[in-house]
Amino acid sequence: MRIVGLTGGIASGKSTVSNLFKAHGIPVVDADIVARNVLKKGTGGWKKVVAAFSEDILLDNGEVDRAKLGQIVFAVPEKRQLLNRLLAPFISRGILMEVIKLWIKGCSIIVLDVPLLFEAKMDKWTKPIVVIWVDPETQLQRLMTRDGSTEEEAKSRINAQMSLDLKRSKADIVIDNTSSLEALHEQFQKVLTEITKPLTWIEFMLSRNGAFLALFSTFVSVAIFKKSS
Repeated sequence: MRIVGLTGGIASGKSTVSNLFKAHGIPVVDADIVARNVLKKGTGGWKKVVAAFSEDILLDNGEVDRAKLGQIVFAVPEKRQLLNRLLAPFISRGILMEVIKLWIKGCSIIVLDVPLLFEAKMDKWTKPIVVIWVDPETQLQRLMTRDGSTEEEAKSRINAQMSLDLKRSKADIVIDNTSSLEALHEQFQKVLTEITKPLTWIEFMLSRNGAFLALFSTFVSVAIFKKSS
């Protein structure tokens, strides 16, 4: 099995690339969706977060007000780090379960769409790592336009994340999304060709079909040994 890491920064265009993978039949495990699920009312993640941040972050229906929680953690780095520590085990477990489900289905290539891929140390699970990069000014302008935020608010959210330049230095593949959507599609096609190359022998043996082959080979070897004894 080949597990591709996909990451970027806020307003970099990572979600667009993630959707392109899906449109081309590549299954994507989206960490943001997993994170939303682990914060649902009554879950272990919900209980941890409510205990740490109080019921002031809840909506009338008991669900977490994600916008309000976001304002709190982006304004105070210590609280953001606390939230990440509280949710990391639940998110990691959720991602692992999604990967196992896809392995059982026989998927040979999976994309892990994880904003905090490096911060959460999930990069060690993935190869290759694809980083969506934009220059700082483009990122700032896109975020302000998308969210209707002030420059100060947008800079605060961008600075709360690992810089895209640092992520780029850790990448195996970089998609430069500074230009047009057409340019992005052109780069994506090259990336798609790269990640859909035949699996290496190790990747194949980690896939469901590889595991079945190994099991079958073991049974055959045992049968031959017994017959020759």
